[in-house]
Amino acid sequence: MLQISTDWESLLFLHSKGKGLFATRNIHKGETIFVEKPVVSSQFLWNALYRYKACDHCLRALETAEENAQRLLGKSCRILPHPEQCSIRKDLHQHCPLCQVAYCSAECRQSAFEQYHQVLCLGPSREDPKHPLNKLQDAWRNIHYPPETSSIMLLARMVATVKQAKDKDWWIKLFSQFCSKTANEEEEIVHKLLGDKFKGQLELLRRLFTEALYEEHLSRWFTPEGFRSLFALVGTNGQGIGTSSLSQWVHACDALELPPHEREQLDAFIDQLYKDIEKETGEFLNCEGSGLYVLQSCCNHSCIPNAETSFPDNNFLLHLVALEEIKPGEEICISYLDCCQRERSRHSRHKILREHYLFTCSCPKCLAQADDANLTSEEEEELEGEGETDDAELEDEMTDV
Repeated sequence: MLQISTDWESLLFLHSKGKGLFATRNIHKGETIFVEKPVVSSQFLWNALYRYKACDHCLRALETAEENAQRLLGKSCRILPHPEQCSIRKDLHQHCPLCQVAYCSAECRQSAFEQYHQVLCLGPSREDPKHPLNKLQDAWRNIHYPPETSSIMLLARMVATVKQAKDKDWWIKLFSQFCSKTANEEEEIVHKLLGDKFKGQLELLRRLFTEALYEEHLSRWFTPEGFRSLFALVGTNGQGIGTSSLSQWVHACDALELPPHEREQLDAFIDQLYKDIEKETGEFLNCEGSGLYVLQSCCNHSCIPNAETSFPDNNFLLHLVALEEIKPGEEICISYLDCCQRERSRHSRHKILREHYLFTCSCPKCLAQADDANLTSEEEEELEGEGETDDAELEDEMTDV
C-alpha cells in the first residue's frame, strides 16, 4: 500500500495534537520523504461531468497534452510543439467491459475490480437516472457545486472496499485510524461541506447512500450519527489530488536542452497558452479528486511548513518533499494554507484555520506573533470580505501537480 524510502522510516505517535509524523534521521532539502498510495480515492463528480478525463482508479489524466489544451481553450485547432514530450499512452488505456468507465492501464482496471468496482459497477445501468448509485451522485452534485472539496463516491468506495474484502475487520480497523472529531466538531465540518441546510441534505444523502450500498458489517455507518462521523472523517482527512497531462508536458519541455532562441520562443508560447486558458477556463485546469492517505493524514499543520505534498507522476501517488533540512526528532509539517494565506497576519490565518479545520495554530510563527494586534489591516479585511472563506483558495495548493 505504501512506498517509502528504504533507509528511512517515519515515526508515528500520539501527543497533544493527536497523531504526528517525525523524522528519525537527517532529511535534506528537496528530498522525497515518502511516496504514498491512497487507501481509497475518487475523482470529483462535477469535474468528471465536465469532461476532465481521468483514470477511474488512479486519476491519471487520459487526454494527451494537446487534447487537454484544446478542451481548456475551447479550440480544436491549437497545436502544441514537441508532442513527443507528452507522456500519455493511449494504447494502454482500457475500459470496464460492463460499464465502460475508463482506466489508464490494465493494472488499474484490475486493481479497481479487486478492491471495490465489483460492487460499484453499474453495467448497462450507467446512464439510468433511477439506479440508486446514479440517484446518490445526482443528489450530491445538486448539493455540492464547484469548487469541489470532496465526493460522496469516496465514501461509496470505502463501503464497497469493505463489502468486497475477505477480511472486512482489517479494512474497518484501517479506516478507523484516520483522525476523528467530537460530535460538535463533526457537525461543524458537515455544516461547512453542505451549507446552511446541511441537516436536511445530510439525511437525504444518508437515505440514498443506504439504499445504494447498505452493508451489515458497517451498519453503524448508515445510522444518522455514524454517517455524520463518516462524512466528517472524509472532510477532515481528505487530501486533494490534481493531475494534468498539459502540466506534465510543460515540465518535460522545461527540461529540454534548447538553443537560446528556441527556448525563448517555447517559453513565450507556454506563457501565452496559460494566459489564453485562464481567460477561457479560469482556475479549473486539472483533473481533480480526493483521497485518504494514512501517512499524509498524520502530518500536522504549520504556517512555516518544512514539507509539501505534490503529484508529479500525474496520478494519485502522493510525494511528500522536504522544503528545508529536517533533523532527527523534528516534526514533519505541511501547511493547510496556500502561499498567499501564509503571508497574512496571525489573526487572519487563525480565522481561516478555525473555520475550515477547527483548531488554533500554535506553530513557531504563530507563537512569535502572539503579541500582534488581533485586528487585520484594512487591506486584509478587504481581502477577507472578497473571499477569505472561498474553498477554492484552500484547494489551490492541495491540487498542485
